[in-house]
Amino acid sequence: MTAKRDYARYFRQLILPEVGTEGQSALLNSSVSVVGCGATGSMILNLLARAGVGALTIIDRDFIELTNLQRQVFFDERDLEQPKTLVAADKVRRANSDVVIQDFVKDLNLFACTRSFRLIHTT
Repeated sequence: MTAKRDYARYFRQLILPEVGTEGQSALLNSSVSVVGCGATGSMILNLLARAGVGALTIIDRDFIELTNLQRQVFFDERDLEQPKTLVAADKVRRANSDVVIQDFVKDLNLFACTRSFRLIHTT
């Protein structure tokens, strides 16, 4: 990624004094994990990618069902019966190919957390 490309994409954010180049740089160098990519999670993923968050981890155990489509607008009929994480990752990549994405089709519980992920505790 070139700085010119990064900043051209995010021009509308850069003109905000609350963001500017320093804030955008912080976004580009940040990482976020989203657990669950249903209605709320998928929209959060979409917005984070478009805002320029540098890395996203997507975790969900579910598959897309017909009953999801009326409220989970990230998905459509072509996505039925596929894992939500894989479809969400593909759509995020198409929105912003610069975002580094890890996706896990996994039930996230305490056991899975301690075995699979580095936990960071802040106070």
